[in-house]
Amino acid sequence: MNLLPIAAVERDTGIGKDTLRVWERRYAFPQPTRDAKGERLYPAEQVDKLRLLRRLLDQGHRPGNIVGEPLETLLALVDARSEAPPAAANAQIEALIEAVRLHHSAELRAALQQHLVKLGLQRFAAEVVAPLSDAVGEAWLQGRIGVAEEHLFTEQVQNLLRSAIGSLAPSGGTPRMLLTTLPGEEHILGLLMVEATLIPEGVHCVSLGTQTPLADIAEAARGGGFDIVAVSFSAAFPARQAVAALRQLRAQLLPGIALWAGGAALRGKRRPIDGVCQIDPLADVLAALAAWRAAQP
Repeated sequence: MNLLPIAAVERDTGIGKDTLRVWERRYAFPQPTRDAKGERLYPAEQVDKLRLLRRLLDQGHRPGNIVGEPLETLLALVDARSEAPPAAANAQIEALIEAVRLHHSAELRAALQQHLVKLGLQRFAAEVVAPLSDAVGEAWLQGRIGVAEEHLFTEQVQNLLRSAIGSLAPSGGTPRMLLTTLPGEEHILGLLMVEATLIPEGVHCVSLGTQTPLADIAEAARGGGFDIVAVSFSAAFPARQAVAALRQLRAQLLPGIALWAGGAALRGKRRPIDGVCQIDPLADVLAALAAWRAAQP
């Protein structure tokens, strides 16, 4: 029997190790075996189901509603979704998807760079990266691309955004914003898009990268004199865990520091969280910024 270690499952499915362990405890799936050292080993059929779950998470389903369901139910959900029209609405996005599918990394980067130069950083994030991210998710859901192609897309876009953001002179404006993800969340593309949107508005952005402990976030926000802390959660992050972590972080932050949160894990699934500004989609970031500035004395 073909068995995969947890690190290989994480790479293959895009679902983080911590999330896999949480699902195992909470939903009794997956159910790995153990090797002589006690390390988890996952059968191939469970990995196949995890890939399917990841597609459905990206589609907007909640983990609690699908992780424990039988494979037949999950396949029916995917089939129903696949009948919908693709997210890519124009030839420009489709051309980029095709470059991803064919592993044409040089052509993909050149095309993305051209769009960036033409549109500028802020419009590039809103008009190319955001819809392209949705289109890649849709293409994966339909089976047009696999995990490796999705990783190729993510790396190319993240590298380009980081380079473009790094080339801009640091802003001394307000607000001062601290961006990061919480422990267990390794995806950072959403925060990069937020940063690319806000820097042209004169926001001073500082990124801590991914998986920063709550206490360290609170300490950095306090010590650095930040006005806003922004965090993001991907679809693979359990929504209940995200809400609990946000409440803990809110309690640790100084009252005058705003807390913004967004991402697929929170999308349309929860009531407002006290003291947390929930932002989705990307276009709402500018409205949140305007509201924050209007509220300042």
